[in-house]
Amino acid sequence: GGARGGLGRACAGAARAAEEDTQAWAVVNATGAVNDKMVLTVDSQARFTNDASRLGQLIVRPSVGWRLDSTTTASLGYAYIRSTPKGRPTTHEHRVWEQMSYRLLGDGKGVTLTGRTRLEQRHVEGRDGTGWRVRQQVRVTGPLNDGVRGVAWTEPFVGFNQTSWGQRYGLHLWRSFAGVSVPISKTVTLEPGYLHQRAFRTGPDAVTHAAAVWINLQF
Repeated sequence: GGARGGLGRACAGAARAAEEDTQAWAVVNATGAVNDKMVLTVDSQARFTNDASRLGQLIVRPSVGWRLDSTTTASLGYAYIRSTPKGRPTTHEHRVWEQMSYRLLGDGKGVTLTGRTRLEQRHVEGRDGTGWRVRQQVRVTGPLNDGVRGVAWTEPFVGFNQTSWGQRYGLHLWRSFAGVSVPISKTVTLEPGYLHQRAFRTGPDAVTHAAAVWINLQF
């Protein structure tokens, strides 16, 4: 009984085991209105990995959006992702994606709940197969003082298929954030905070603890 109990505890411990990394993420998100209906957005990210000692991933993600009403926007975008994992080859990923962003509760001034549903088609240079996945973000903001708002969001990533280059079927990534939104001017807002990410893998999960800041620009 003791041996079996010890084995069970060891298996449970292995299931919970994770490789952890401390990172720093810097994101610049620029949005400009073309007219009353159309908006253009460019999102660029630098993710510093391995205890924030090196640039591990670079993302550039332009998109065009159409405002369906005052709280709902449909978008079509592209993303380029350059990943340089330590000890492994650099990869170049290209994505096409479709998105709906919408308000669920609130008026944007008090406590407000919003959602973002994104469908992605992922391609990696030199590898066969297209990875399909959906990302569902739910975000809550609420007023603190002097225009500063508290921000928290969570976003699971679910794959619809598997590929030879690493896309996994089912829930394979979960990302969450808690921080504040600080208005710097009428067109610039900073969102610093803590980001937690877990990548579910066949071996030990990969857990990221990141100091993250979003620099949001409105034109």
